[in-house]
Amino acid sequence: MGYKLEIITEKADSRLPQFASEECQQLISIYEHYYPKIGFKIPWVGYFIVQENEVVGSCSFTGKPNSNKVELTYWTFKKHEGQGVSSFACQELIKIAKDTDPKLIITAKTAPGYNAATKILEKNNFLLTQMVQDDNIGDSWLWILDK
Repeated sequence: MGYKLEIITEKADSRLPQFASEECQQLISIYEHYYPKIGFKIPWVGYFIVQENEVVGSCSFTGKPNSNKVELTYWTFKKHEGQGVSSFACQELIKIAKDTDPKLIITAKTAPGYNAATKILEKNNFLLTQMVQDDNIGDSWLWILDK
């Protein structure tokens, strides 16, 4: 039962059966407002994480690279937590970024405190570097992928 990524398009049809969950509806709504702000430039977009035609989470870049840096993020839907969804997402986004531009500095932000998200970053060779401010999180830890 593997996972795959599917691009969240600019006009995802929220009426499709695979998008029926409340979390998926929320996600589509977020991207309807987010893409006009950050732009829609593949591969620097959002992705559904799909398992057997069911969306089980999402992952994305927070926009195209800026100053040779790109930030990734991931979200596992509640009923699929603890099943490796976010680990898969993190690894896939790293691959996409490195395949597109091996010189990019790949970053992530988390709320302060060790949890499943920080454990995934540590397992994927991210290093906690500093406390920063994030528009959505507030105080947050900045992680940078160790080359």
